[in-house]
Amino acid sequence: MNALLIQPLQNLAIATRVSTVVNVGTHGLRLPSVLEDPSAGWVAEGAEIPVSESDLGEIEVVPSKLAGLVVISNELAADSSPAALQVVGDGLVRDIQTKLDTAYFGNLAAPAAKGLASITTTTVNAGAAWTNTDPFAEAIAAAETKGVVITNFVANPADALLLAKVKKQTGSNEPLLGLDATAPTARTILGVPLLVSPAVPAGTVWAIPQSRSFVAIRNDTSVTTDASAFYTSDRTAIRATMRVGFGFPQPLGIVRINITAGG
Repeated sequence: MNALLIQPLQNLAIATRVSTVVNVGTHGLRLPSVLEDPSAGWVAEGAEIPVSESDLGEIEVVPSKLAGLVVISNELAADSSPAALQVVGDGLVRDIQTKLDTAYFGNLAAPAAKGLASITTTTVNAGAAWTNTDPFAEAIAAAETKGVVITNFVANPADALLLAKVKKQTGSNEPLLGLDATAPTARTILGVPLLVSPAVPAGTVWAIPQSRSFVAIRNDTSVTTDASAFYTSDRTAIRATMRVGFGFPQPLGIVRINITAGG
C-alpha cells in the first residue's frame, strides 16, 4: 500500500513537483539561510587571502502530521483485482494531495505546516488583468538579481485559462503561452513551465525556484490497516500518515505575481 499511496502523492502534489524533496529521519531539517554572500577578491600570488565571512542564518523545518483515513468493506479489501484497490488508493492520494498543496500555498493555522503565504516574498504587480508576459519577465529578472533561477510558475486554473486565451497580438489566433510539441498539454511562459493548482488564490501566480523551496518528509510515513474498530460492520480502516514541512531559505528569491484586486 505504500507504493499505492505515498509515491503517487509525491508525483501528483504540486508542492513536491516544484520543490526540492528531502527525506529526513530526524526531528526536523536545518537549512542554511544566506542573508549576505561572502566577498571574494583578487589576491597576489603568495599573499594572504583576506577572510570574508558570509552573513548566514538558519531555519529549521519541523514536519507536521498529515493523515488520511478511509474505511472499506472486507469484501473489497479481499478483492484480488488490483483495479479495485487502485480506486481506493487514488481517492486517499487526492485527499492528502489537496491538503498538502493547500498548506504549501497558504498560511494555515497550527498544526498545519506553514507555506508560501506565511513568508515575505518579492512581489510583482501585473496590473488589472493578464494581458502579456511582462510581469513574468519581471519576476524572472527579480529572482535573477537574487542569484536564483525560476523553474516553475504556478497559477489557479481560472488564471491559467485567462492566460491561455491571451493572444500574441491583436487579430492573431496564436496563443501567448508557449506549447511543447512533445507534451501537448504542457504550457510554458517565456520557456518556464506553467503548472496549475486550485490551492493558489485566483489573481495570483507564484514564480518558484526549486533550489529555494524545500519539502521535508519524515521517513516514518506509513500506511496501516485495522479491522477492529469496524468489526461489527465487517469493514477495514486504511490509515495513511506522513509528516511534512516546508522550508524557504531565501524568501526574496520567490516571486508572487498579482493582478490588481477588482481589476
